[in-house]
Amino acid sequence: MIAMSQRQWEKSAELLREGLKTLGGEFDELPEFEPFAATEKPERAAEILEETARRLGDNFPYFHPLYAGQMLKPPHPLAHAAYALAMAINPNNHALDGGRASSAMEIEAVGGIAQMFGWKEHLGHLTSGGTFANLEALWVAGRERPGRRIVASEQAHYTHNRISAVLGQEFTAVSAGADGRMDLNALEAQLKRGDVGTVVATLGTTAIGSVDALDEILVLREKYGFRVHVDAAYGGYFKLIESELGDGARLAFGAIAEADSIVVDPHKHGLQPYGCGCVLFRDVKVGRHYKHDSPYTYFTSKELHLGEISLECSRAGASAVALWATMQLLPLVKGGEFAEGLSAGRRAALEFEKRLAADGRCEMMRSGGPELDIVVWKPRGDSDAAQRIFDCAAERQLHLALVNLPENWFDAAGSDEHVSCLRSVLMKPEHEAWLGDIWQRLDAATAEVTGRKG
Repeated sequence: MIAMSQRQWEKSAELLREGLKTLGGEFDELPEFEPFAATEKPERAAEILEETARRLGDNFPYFHPLYAGQMLKPPHPLAHAAYALAMAINPNNHALDGGRASSAMEIEAVGGIAQMFGWKEHLGHLTSGGTFANLEALWVAGRERPGRRIVASEQAHYTHNRISAVLGQEFTAVSAGADGRMDLNALEAQLKRGDVGTVVATLGTTAIGSVDALDEILVLREKYGFRVHVDAAYGGYFKLIESELGDGARLAFGAIAEADSIVVDPHKHGLQPYGCGCVLFRDVKVGRHYKHDSPYTYFTSKELHLGEISLECSRAGASAVALWATMQLLPLVKGGEFAEGLSAGRRAALEFEKRLAADGRCEMMRSGGPELDIVVWKPRGDSDAAQRIFDCAAERQLHLALVNLPENWFDAAGSDEHVSCLRSVLMKPEHEAWLGDIWQRLDAATAEVTGRKG
């Protein structure tokens, strides 16, 4: 099982060795010096690294297709190598003084993501992750619509509520239907109060991957005049395969270019290491909100410093280098190799849902199959069935996830009390080929818990 990942890591190391040779040649004119690290004991360093590797073994095998639980997708070997290569320089993309080459790479990579969403002009940058990217988007929204509320679905990521509190902005959660989407009637009831400044539309909720009806939310914007922020941290890359999605999701992704701001996480579907988020604004003039003076940072160039359009100061330039390199190898184009990886995961999710729906030991959501690549099901039986299947599956090296959802999402006659369900994110392209193995292990785990064979 480890052999597959071992080959990937060895490939990353090989790429890194070659890259370091080239990078070293770029600085040949500098005089030799004795690095401080050379005075360290190499034998002790090797011992510590070996101990570190053993400690890291106490982890879930995120890199393997049998890990099908949370939104964890292994970085591409080229991203591994490019990130490590950049660490030989250790660039800081806050200012050109700290990362001239990596800043240029960030601008190019972010521009490629903006083009994926249909934006020729934009303002944007990378962040440490989706949480900070959403914070910046809502911070700008608050400055554009001061004193007005932020509203989002109750199924939106919990950080929107916390971010709003940090920013001192009032937040309201709008109810969601049994499909996990924001209830638009409930949204309009909030809009009629006349104090909503920003609506957050989630294109790919964390729990079940539901896609809010962005196209219909934009119709309401014409009537009520609010900003629209799209949190597509998880689902954003599905823009590349929107034609393969169901009607609702396809219409939502088709309208994404009309949003005021968008967040997407390359460290989810984008094959990048943590942390790599991205925030984009359609109106470049919102950059005025970031304007500040720094007498000791921006002095080597009149070009744009990324720190001048970011709330964060020090940011790892290595993240930008890894993303740029990956996008050179796997461009963000419809029909390309990167897009096919998304399609493979989606096909796996649809097939997995089909098998579960045909299994009498499972209850599926009333709203139908997955909108993206997350599959959720409720095991029939007692309230602890999901936890016990989760544990039994892990004993068989199949790693799933748990989620609590309203009972009436599965049974119309059920209550709004939350019940424990099983959840799987089939986001690795390899999941399609491994689905048979995944099913066999889940079948055995379910039989052990329920006493019934599939």
